[in-house]
Parts: sequence; C-alpha cells; structure tokens
Amino acid sequence: MNNEPIIEIRGLQKNFGSFTAVKDVSFTVNKGDVFGFLGPNGAGKSTTMRCMLSLIKPNAGQIHIFGKNLFEERNAILAKVGSIVEKPDFYKYLSALKNLEIFARISGAAVSQKTIYETLEFVGLSGREKDKVGGFSHGMRQRLGIAQTLLHQPELIILDEPTTGLDPQGIIEVRDLILRLKHEQNKTVILSSHQLAEIEHVANRMVIINKGQTIIEGSVSELMNAQETILAIELLNKGQQALEFLQGKFSAGKAVLISPKKLELTIERNLVPTLNASLVNAGFEVVALEPKRTLEDFFIQMTQS
Repeated sequence: MNNEPIIEIRGLQKNFGSFTAVKDVSFTVNKGDVFGFLGPNGAGKSTTMRCMLSLIKPNAGQIHIFGKNLFEERNAILAKVGSIVEKPDFYKYLSALKNLEIFARISGAAVSQKTIYETLEFVGLSGREKDKVGGFSHGMRQRLGIAQTLLHQPELIILDEPTTGLDPQGIIEVRDLILRLKHEQNKTVILSSHQLAEIEHVANRMVIINKGQTIIEGSVSELMNAQETILAIELLNKGQQALEFLQGKFSAGKAVLISPKKLELTIERNLVPTLNASLVNAGFEVVALEPKRTLEDFFIQMTQS
C-alpha cells in the first residue's frame, strides 16, 4: 500500500458558540486508501468532513490535502476532490443525463457527453440515462450522486454515510462501487458510516473518533487481529474431548461447551490457524470455525466510555 499522505489532519477543533463539536481530531489518509471514518452519533464526523471541504472553518488545527494547506490553496485542492456530504439532491423531473450535464456546467469542468455516458455506465446506470430521476430508487440516486462526484475526474472521494437508508441490495451495490473506485480508477476514498460491517468489508485503514477526539487509528486488519475474538467451533462429534484438549493447550478456562458438537473459545485472531491445525492433527473432525468478533464489537469497545 502506498504511504504517500493525501490527507493530514492535526489537532482539529471546531466550536459552535459554547459547544465543542470537534475537540482534538488527528488522522492521516494515504494515497489509494479506502479509509473508514467511524464514530457514534455526535462524535464530530460530519463536522470534521465539512472542515475538510472548507464548508466551515475550524477554530484550531491543520488540514493539509495533497500536501497543501487547505485554507491557503482551497481552489486548487477542491478541484481534485469529489464529495457527497449529505444525500445527493437532483432535479427529479429531469433525466439522469440532464442532471449530470447541469452539474458539469455548474462546476465549470469541461465534461463531454461521452464522459457522462461512461460515468453513468461505471455506476451501473447504463440504459437509464434518459429516465427521470424522480422514478429512481434511493440506491440508484446514491449511485447517481457518486457519478456526479466523478465528473471532474477527482483524485480523492469523500463520502458521508453513503449507505444510509439503503436496503441490503443497495448497500452491496454501493460497497462494490467503492471498491471499484479504488481498484479500477485508483481513487482514494474516505467514508464515514454507521454500517460498521460495510467498513470492515471495504476499508483497509480507519480511524475511530468519539466525543470529538481521535480514539484509535490504523490498519483494519491489524487492529482486528490484535484483538481477542470469540471463535465458534463446530465438530462432527467429541465436543467434550475437544473442550478438554483446548483447555489443556489454549487459554485454560476460556473454552466453553455450547452443545455436544459446538464450543466457543476466546482466542487471539492470529492464533486461529494454529488452533485449527492442532484440532485436526489431534484427530478431531472440524466442520466449521467462525470468528464472532466483528468490527462492531471493536467499535463498541472503543466508544463505550
């Protein structure tokens, strides 16, 4: 993964009167990241994103994007940024094509109709170009919103809660689109979401903020692997014998028999392959191993204070 920083935020603070929305937020987004920006309601995510887009000015702290100071070189920076901060809004009585033509003119970017058609195809709306947006589903409008952000060929995409209100199929479509932005168009993507399982699916790095402060930042896989997981183990038989075996070999007292063929064991994630091999070598017939700890558990642990 490229370690060239695209976004560097240090000591960000934003007050609204006597209320401190962001107290001390710092994180770095590298080129090529799909970066998860996590936090409970009221943590300061949307305020931070609005500061990143210079929609509001922070009271303290630094924001550098593409190595430049945001508030000194705003226009040059934003010319390379695409964003959806709130749900995308369109002229519902006009077609998808007409909406994008209007937004292209407003942005001042020289966008050909060919580029608009190609962008609509990329987001999965090929064949619906001339349909009125008023007849689009919520998921289709979200994808049209992403198409809008891509018209001027930005290097960085900022998405605030892009899957909110979507049904499961819509969530999958947006998730796949985010991965395609990374792998097919080499975009750097930062997204906030309460769909924590979706962050786990698409993000390679993340930051968690709570009460306006950075709690933890790092690689999703490293942060997850460093944590203990509850491992559900299903066997063909010999559950009691497997329990005794595990208590003798792995973390005595942390293995529990759930049923004659099922156990649960608290173990570090990076030890799961070793455990599996040990069970098989000892003659136990393993049907399934299922880690039960998720990013959501980790999120709750980090923000419960």
